[in-house]
Amino acid sequence: MFSKICRAAAKLALLIACLLVFAPQQSEAASREAVHNLNYFQSYETQVDGRKALRIEIGMDRDHVTYDVTTRPYLQKQLVIDFSNTEPTNKIQSYYKLKSKLAKAVRIHELEARHTQMLIDCANPVLDGSYAVHVEPADRKAKKPYRLVIDIFASGGVSNATDRVSGVRGHSIVIDPGHGGSDTGAVGPTGVTEASVTLGVSKDLQSILENSGARVTMTRDTDRDVYGPFATDRQELQARVNVGEYTPGAEIFVSIHCNAFSNPASNGMETYYYAGSSKGERLATLVNEELDKAEGLFNRGVKTANFYVIKHSSMPATLAELAFITNPQEEQLLANSQYQRKLAKAIARAIGRYFSGD
Repeated sequence: MFSKICRAAAKLALLIACLLVFAPQQSEAASREAVHNLNYFQSYETQVDGRKALRIEIGMDRDHVTYDVTTRPYLQKQLVIDFSNTEPTNKIQSYYKLKSKLAKAVRIHELEARHTQMLIDCANPVLDGSYAVHVEPADRKAKKPYRLVIDIFASGGVSNATDRVSGVRGHSIVIDPGHGGSDTGAVGPTGVTEASVTLGVSKDLQSILENSGARVTMTRDTDRDVYGPFATDRQELQARVNVGEYTPGAEIFVSIHCNAFSNPASNGMETYYYAGSSKGERLATLVNEELDKAEGLFNRGVKTANFYVIKHSSMPATLAELAFITNPQEEQLLANSQYQRKLAKAIARAIGRYFSGD
């Protein structure tokens, strides 16, 4: 009996020893499965929304990379990008000398285990608007993997010529940036808020339309509540409708939003109108068409809904859901200022088509 107990104890001890030996290795292997391998680098000069830019692309074997973009006050001409859970492969050099007047060099090194840092030495001080960062999906035709794209812009700002659309001169338009103030709206995986995106796109849209000769009224032009802090939903939404109703000569109402869902894989854009409004349907259809051309995201279509602001507006109205802020990839796009400008231009073109009868 005693010998059986000893043998059982020995087997148990051996099992525990095996678990202690192999469990860390299995854990490490599982962790390394999620590591992004940097395996592609390219740089070239191009035009982005009418601006001369140096485009830098760094690619990887998997999508949904996590990164942070920072600047350093003591190195004003350096842009820093930190990649989490990422390792460079032998296809990535530690130093790239750039043949451009906009940036001198790019340095890439593994700062610590699975933490890769990319340093871009720019020719000019790195300021807001002097660069843009976004992700691009894999492009099989161009033989490009999923990649992070960094645009370094020449100084001088955006060309006014690219900020105009035809068909809107003399018309009065109400733009409603969704949420704001005490209501952030939906929040993305890294903390990007719907309220900040809708305001950014709406202000760009206002700029383009006004440059084109339109009269624009915003329901809000800062991060604030329209009715007041912590109002009821009805009070806040009616206050937005009232901005349009009390604007003399207002012709259309355009509400800007971002979609959200519990499933982070949900994706795409869609536009809405109130059932029975033929002019609202036409406006929503044109906005949908132009966003589809500009974004290239999954098009969820033109739909009817009883959303308060389009139901209670006496003028033709549409509500645009630009993309899913709860989708990690689409959140990164929505947070990008150049992408926001791209969306604004698409909506502006749709409004121009609406008034010109196209």
